[in-house]
Amino acid sequence: MLKANLVLFLFLCIGLFFGNSLVAAGAGTLLVLKLLNSPVLLAVLERHALQWGLLFLLIAVMVPLTKDQCGGKELLAVLLTPAGLVAVVGGITAAYLSGQGLDLLYYKPEIMIGLVIGTVLGVFFFKGMPVGPLAAAGLAAVLLKLMGLAQK
Repeated sequence: MLKANLVLFLFLCIGLFFGNSLVAAGAGTLLVLKLLNSPVLLAVLERHALQWGLLFLLIAVMVPLTKDQCGGKELLAVLLTPAGLVAVVGGITAAYLSGQGLDLLYYKPEIMIGLVIGTVLGVFFFKGMPVGPLAAAGLAAVLLKLMGLAQK
C-alpha cells in the first residue's frame, strides 16, 4: 500500500513541478481514493475510466460538427484530398498503436511510470499535448519489438 501511495505521490509531484495539471489531478484523485480505501470506486474507475476518457476526447474533437463549421460535402471532399487520405492512415496507425499499447500495459503495467514521465517531459519541454498514454504505450510497444525486447 505504501509503495503505491508513494508512486501516486511521485506522479502528483511530477505533474505539479512540470505544470501538467492533468497528471497532477489524476494522481491526486487516485491518491485520495486510495487513502479513503474505496475499492468499489477504484474498481469502477478501472473498468470504465478509459472509455469515459476516450468518449470525452472524441466529443471534444467533434464539437466543430455541432457548430456547423463543416458540412457533409466538405467532409466527404476532404477525404479525397492527400491530407484527408493521410488523416485516414494516421487514424488507422493511431488505432493500431493504441491496441499495442493496451497489450503492453496489460503485460507490463509497471511501464506506466516511464510513459507518464515521458509524457510530462514532452509536454513541458516540447509543448506537446498529454492525450496519449495509450499512444505512448503503443509506440513503446512497437519500439520494444523492433529492439527485440518485447516479451509476453
